[in-house]
Amino acid sequence: MDDIWGVHEACGVFGVWDPAGGCAQTAYYGLYALQHRGQEACGIAAVNNREQCSYKDTGLVSEVFRRDILDRLNGTMAVGHVRYATTGAGERENAQPLTIKYVKGTLAVVHNGNLVDFDALRREFEYKGAIFHTTSDSELIAYAIAQARLHGPSVEDAVRRAMGQIRGAFSLLVMSPRKLIACRDPWGFRPLCMGRRGEAILFASESCAIESAGGTVERDLDPGEIVVVEEGRVRSIRDNCPGEGRGHMCIFEYIYFARPDSVIEGQSVHQARVNAGRLLARRHPVQADLVVGVPDSGLDAAMGYARESGTPYGAGFVKNRYVGRTFITPGQESREQAVRIKLSALRSEVAGKRVVMIDDSIVRGTTCRQIVGLLREAGAVQVHIRVSAPPFIAPCYFGTDIPDKENLIACRSTPEEIRAMAGADSLGFLALEDLRSLAPDARCGFCDGCFTEKYPLER
Repeated sequence: MDDIWGVHEACGVFGVWDPAGGCAQTAYYGLYALQHRGQEACGIAAVNNREQCSYKDTGLVSEVFRRDILDRLNGTMAVGHVRYATTGAGERENAQPLTIKYVKGTLAVVHNGNLVDFDALRREFEYKGAIFHTTSDSELIAYAIAQARLHGPSVEDAVRRAMGQIRGAFSLLVMSPRKLIACRDPWGFRPLCMGRRGEAILFASESCAIESAGGTVERDLDPGEIVVVEEGRVRSIRDNCPGEGRGHMCIFEYIYFARPDSVIEGQSVHQARVNAGRLLARRHPVQADLVVGVPDSGLDAAMGYARESGTPYGAGFVKNRYVGRTFITPGQESREQAVRIKLSALRSEVAGKRVVMIDDSIVRGTTCRQIVGLLREAGAVQVHIRVSAPPFIAPCYFGTDIPDKENLIACRSTPEEIRAMAGADSLGFLALEDLRSLAPDARCGFCDGCFTEKYPLER
């Protein structure tokens, strides 16, 4: 896919309440497992004896947090965040958790998603006297909660009232000196699950993070649900819940965003991607000698294509896992060189063969052309592209940086023109009618607005 400059996720959140303490270390493990959701910045805030402390910076989890920092953050509650910017620049000031002090005490907020009415809401708050220190929409959420708390009986009531003011995608964790609160927006765009590890209670964007922290996943939060943890007691508030099966999970969680070992709303992400490959093989069969996937999210779909078609599956690429997204930027020498730094083709596998290359998406098309070139240079005699998503025809407003229409190649080129531009022998996209067959076990509906231009929530 256009992995280096294409579709990216907003961020990942993790929270823990544990009477035994050590919550910053637990959060570290959880964030490490969520690193794929954001590589620009990360942070952890903890509460110990009702005193809040925090640390955040730009960079990867392993780069930002040393042992001495985690020791200073030790407490019985913690929230953490990994960030990829969609609203607000990537500077340190926009890193999370957002921590605030106000007349009622302290709050720490971490957010995954994107508000659709960011500009209007910010102006409204500024006219009421708000002074903002970041350009992130997450600060608007923190401000809305703090203001609601001034006139309400509890933090959870403030969260409930703030949810009525904001529109868009938000999976939130809010930590006060006594409570850890988790909630999802009423549309359920972004995932959030809950688990346990002994007496500890855990929340995370994905189930893989809870398991990496040694916990067992209990359930997904429902769209609109608020879960309150106070001294080990768990309460659920469902005033904003639209009803069972009414969510609109971003379908791209299954195609690209989530880790393959995660389970979201009852659906294995790995199996969803295998399903995509099988569907592609049925719709777009081709005579070939080898099926390969573009690392990482194309690998499972390639496995499914190979199984369905009977064509051997192989490793066509080696990915340099020591190159972060902050290293490869559009401002460097060239995008072509950036692809070569991050990816190389295995000549011993592909030379002299007809290759089916499975990619998870095509956004602008430039990276796809360069990856096909790598296979050609390695000796592939044919390259057939199969894409485990339909063509992107519309931008996303809910926490995915799918660009405006003028930057989407499917909006200005036909599939045949895209094939020619990429230098491939054939091209096949996942059919729109097959999209929902990816995740047959999911207990929710989906948002597929980037493929259909039909959104559950208008801007």
